[in-house]
Amino acid sequence: MKRIIAFIMLVLSSFGFSQTTQKSQEIDSKNPKKLAKEFLKANNIPGMTISVSKHGKLIWSKGFGYARLKPKKRVKPSKTIFRIASISKSITAVALAKLAEDKIIDLDKSIYDYLPDYPKKTFDFTVRQLGGNIAGIRHYKNDSEYVLNKKMSITDGLSLFKDDDLLFEPGTQYQYSSPGYVLLSEIIQKSSKIPYSSLVTDSIFKPLEMHHSMVDDSETKITNKSEFYSSSRIHGPVIAKPVSNGYKAASGGFLSTSEDIVKFGNELINPKILSKEAISEIVTSQRLNNGYRTGYGIGFSIEKSKNGSPKYYHTGGGVGASTILLIYPEEELVITVLTNLTGVKMIDFGNQLESLFID
Repeated sequence: MKRIIAFIMLVLSSFGFSQTTQKSQEIDSKNPKKLAKEFLKANNIPGMTISVSKHGKLIWSKGFGYARLKPKKRVKPSKTIFRIASISKSITAVALAKLAEDKIIDLDKSIYDYLPDYPKKTFDFTVRQLGGNIAGIRHYKNDSEYVLNKKMSITDGLSLFKDDDLLFEPGTQYQYSSPGYVLLSEIIQKSSKIPYSSLVTDSIFKPLEMHHSMVDDSETKITNKSEFYSSSRIHGPVIAKPVSNGYKAASGGFLSTSEDIVKFGNELINPKILSKEAISEIVTSQRLNNGYRTGYGIGFSIEKSKNGSPKYYHTGGGVGASTILLIYPEEELVITVLTNLTGVKMIDFGNQLESLFID
């Protein structure tokens, strides 16, 4: 009789453990949604999409809030088009890597080999140094330059900074620089003899089937494009002032969906348009002349995940946009978050998502 009772207790105990485990798994599966809603509310973000892929397959893709507040229009991760801000630099890096692989650009040659008429500086610098933010090119001079609403070509955009002195001798310091990527896009289009936006569309967006990705042209009507918002202490989110991003497409001027950017992120894991060697050129941290590791390759920050595995990422902050792209090649995991609000800090949220999705 005692054996029978003991057996029944064991069965009941096992059943209880099974039920608890199942319940725990159900709670865990809801955590990303709960976390996203809390992040959206805490930062008063009108709309956000999060897309996650594992082993090349989309495993979680959700929209939160609104692409437009008046009249209200819900966000859809497969359709809603956001500004991706400085994730655009990662796209530029892949375009550059492709040209380097095709022997059209040598990353270690002087930029003057490709732009002989660019104003001479005290020091020479290479394409690689330019892409790694160690060439001495300044960042935005002020807020008015950052929000400039003047339609210009890439070549015209160089006039904003081309006559400025370098901040330091190339290779001696790190200085994040969006204007540096405008200069990089001029090198890309001059060396390839193809307009920068056309080259990116044909060599990246089309082969990767990124059908909702394009340059942010303020004069072109784009279906499913989000409104872009900035924060107001009194009124909450308000429609951001117009800005012209065409000339700085390479540094922060592309539009896309979170699902398209996940496709892009997977190029660094299972490449279709680049070789592994070409990818290594842009995801290897650069070093200063003294050997100091900057933590930035070309268009990607390079760190370790919570597991100590490689992690490539880029955040973006633009007018009406705060974004992040996270790539974990060993885990074959890609996470993308796009929002339609200026000034949201994304790093901590990205780390929280990493903790939920990485094994």
